[in-house]
Amino acid sequence: MLVTDASLHRPTVLERVRRSFDASVGSIVFGMEDGTVSIFGLVFGVAASAPDSNAVLLAGATGAAAAAVSMMAGAYLDAESANDQDAAKLEDVRQRIEQHSDAEDAEARARLLGAGYSDAEAATLLELAGRHPESRVRLTAAVELGITDATRQSPTAQAAWMFAADLVAASIPVLPFAFFDLSTARVVSVVITVMLLVVLGVGRAAIGRRRVVTTVLETLAIAAGAAVAGFAIGSLVT
Repeated sequence: MLVTDASLHRPTVLERVRRSFDASVGSIVFGMEDGTVSIFGLVFGVAASAPDSNAVLLAGATGAAAAAVSMMAGAYLDAESANDQDAAKLEDVRQRIEQHSDAEDAEARARLLGAGYSDAEAATLLELAGRHPESRVRLTAAVELGITDATRQSPTAQAAWMFAADLVAASIPVLPFAFFDLSTARVVSVVITVMLLVVLGVGRAAIGRRRVVTTVLETLAIAAGAAVAGFAIGSLVT
């Protein structure tokens, strides 16, 4: 007799965190890049006219926190909207199958025959699908629209990862101003920010399977543009 125990297959906390991380890796990289670039520009804009490191630290920390909360909200709403769109498309498929069952059967049979199934095999598969309407709806949505349980996102997880990634990355350009005087902090901030951006560029290249050098240079160029813009505005204000 085969005995199954659901608890034996229940994922551990570490496994759930890893799966959540894997599903959110795109948001994490985007959040880190956004946090680094935006606050890097802010820091150098303020540093151009600030009297000391404390002023830059206050502005940078405030900006990092506000940006992280904003990105968190954006990630939550984006994931929620994507899930709502998929649910609406799934309902459209369900209604289409219910209202035009004969046409859907004919189309499904043609697809099966085109895939190499025999008439008998196609008839059997359609009969089995007819016994489980909801499974047929989900299978049709997966084939036609690419909608599966795996594509469903957790808004809470996406928001949490985005907040953490954005806040941590945004803190990097700011931290030197908590430990060094203004002139030294500027140099240290540039060095550690460039190091982080190189790592992010490598990560983006790995995720998108792009050329590493090109992606790293692109990432650095974006950050440089933000720093120049911030410095220019800061200089004009003084």
